[in-house]
Amino acid sequence: MISSDICIIGAGPVGLFAVFETGLLKMRCHVVDVLPQVGGQLTEIYPGKPIYDIPGYPKITGEELVGQLMTQIAPFKPSFTLGERVEQVSRQRDETFLLTTSAGTVISARVVVIAGGLGCFEPRKPVIPDLNLYEGNGVAYSVRDPEVFRGHKVVIAGGGDSALDWTLVLAGIADKVTLVHRGNTFRGAPDTASRVQELANAGKLDLIIRAHTTHLTGKGKLNGVGVSLHGGDSLIIPADDFIPLFGLTPRLGPIAEWGLNMDKDAINVNTIDYSTSEERIYAIGDINHYPGKLKLILCGFHEAALMARSAFRFVYPDQRINFKYTTVYGINAF
Repeated sequence: MISSDICIIGAGPVGLFAVFETGLLKMRCHVVDVLPQVGGQLTEIYPGKPIYDIPGYPKITGEELVGQLMTQIAPFKPSFTLGERVEQVSRQRDETFLLTTSAGTVISARVVVIAGGLGCFEPRKPVIPDLNLYEGNGVAYSVRDPEVFRGHKVVIAGGGDSALDWTLVLAGIADKVTLVHRGNTFRGAPDTASRVQELANAGKLDLIIRAHTTHLTGKGKLNGVGVSLHGGDSLIIPADDFIPLFGLTPRLGPIAEWGLNMDKDAINVNTIDYSTSEERIYAIGDINHYPGKLKLILCGFHEAALMARSAFRFVYPDQRINFKYTTVYGINAF
């Protein structure tokens, strides 16, 4: 069992900044996220997209912001459980919580902070017959370890940042990479799209546009991807792996069953400290709701700061919190 002062559900930018704010107050954090890497939407969907409203950064990409946040929280040594979803939260007699994930991991915490963005993200799956039969047998919806695909024939479908980025990465690892895209222009960053086109022109990957995947072949294990071309022709691309990257669909998931005061798919909070209707449970970032709510990263940062000072009283009930400036005391003197 993992024991921590605070369990943060969600490793997006707001959840990561909450680690910093609670760390300043000497509270230990364990972070859980259903995605296999930190960063939430920024890493999974918009890694190369510029963000213009982060204070102090006239322009910063999602990937860069996540990297800076990870550097910022490193001194507080948070622990992580990634690729697992929190399924159950139960309050114990001593008012602590036990959280159980989809993989059976159990976490004990005095305070729970829900920073799950728009909820748990599930991949948007293409409409392909018997797709589920190949999941885990050649079909994957994310890339956790690029080395797994070394020497493989890989077909990627999609036209956004994630599809373009992983095409570039795997082009240098896999034996053969084919990118299939419905349109003739890409939704991803223009620079990334240009690099993909350059590799295609150089024969280092296959680029098939104005086409869509129709079916999969193989007995028990994927060996080919059927593609329908614009104009009516079709072909089967030999493949060891098929990676459809059409983005993620937000779903609130088990959080909706935890007895919290909800407003549709958002959690109502008290703006004094962003506490929910259940004591010791907070909600910050896009997942919460209150009058005047703005779904902006910088607003989530503000919410994290106020949450941390409220949570302090549950972690250290016998201590008095003192407000200090990091410019005066640094981060180690709190």
